[in-house]
Amino acid sequence: MSQMALRRLILLFLALYFLVPSIHASEGDADPIYKACLDECEKSGCVGKICFQHCKFSSDGKPIDGPWYLQEPLYQKWKQWDCRADCQYHCMIAREEQREKHGEKPIKYHGKWPFQRVYGIQEPVAVAFSALSLALQFHGWLSFFILLNYKLPSRPDKRTYYEYTGLWHVYAVLAMNFWFWSAIFHCRDVELTEKLDYSSAVALVGYSLILAILRAFNLRDEASRVMVAAPLIAFVTTHILYLNLYKLDYDLNVKVCMAMGVAQLLIWGVWAGVTCHPSRWKVWLFVVGGSLAVLLGISDFPPYKGFVDSNALWHAISIPLTYICWSFVQDDAELSTSTLLKKIN
Repeated sequence: MSQMALRRLILLFLALYFLVPSIHASEGDADPIYKACLDECEKSGCVGKICFQHCKFSSDGKPIDGPWYLQEPLYQKWKQWDCRADCQYHCMIAREEQREKHGEKPIKYHGKWPFQRVYGIQEPVAVAFSALSLALQFHGWLSFFILLNYKLPSRPDKRTYYEYTGLWHVYAVLAMNFWFWSAIFHCRDVELTEKLDYSSAVALVGYSLILAILRAFNLRDEASRVMVAAPLIAFVTTHILYLNLYKLDYDLNVKVCMAMGVAQLLIWGVWAGVTCHPSRWKVWLFVVGGSLAVLLGISDFPPYKGFVDSNALWHAISIPLTYICWSFVQDDAELSTSTLLKKIN
């Protein structure tokens, strides 16, 4: 890779990082028609012809009138679709229908774009893509496990010849953990699911950066690996504690994840440009796809038909990227094993 191309790549990633938008108060929260609808709904329990039976109960769950068996179902309590949440959702949808008739563009309410719920699921498309990514992560990890333990030769002590086996196993666990909580978070955005989603995301991105450094620089001895991993693990752990115990700062978390994500894409891109690895083209595909995912990650546009926004598209791109990633890992394991066996023999 030429110095000019490398400089352009660095400038691109820096531009993507500094373009991360800040989060401001939502325009819809101050809309007088929306606020009037919300006030009326909390008094009457109805938005137009739609009424909510659980609005007859106080905030602590005790019935204002009616017997105990009319209380809100347990599965709805778990999702926290209480009276206020349902009023906010249906008032938002009603207001957006009015705005659409007048040719006005969608606006945010309580920091979120207006999504259409499906069976109580807040962002069904993002949930579906998260579930697919989770399934593909499991398939990729299982294929990797079978390759190492049943197809490739092992050392006399049953250990694999591939020096990065354990690191990729940890990556698989963190990746599956992230996609699981991503699906849960997009089902229902509450404080607990938000913390779990943000924490698992930054843990995965931080570990992926460690893995990129170790593989790109071919660090095999434990001392070198500890020197690289220790400060990054400390930073990620501190950030997660900050999010969970001090302030759940979405804007800061996006910038931290973007910075580490851009760094690892840059490392993989430079490595693919200088290596002679036969599967380096897969790394290039991953870098290009990852850059597109970064662009979508910092984009912010209203969901098409109330379902597909930039975040859902980012989740969609992650599906082929997951396949490409695990395909390269398997190729890398085969090449490394073959190279070591040739040296031994």
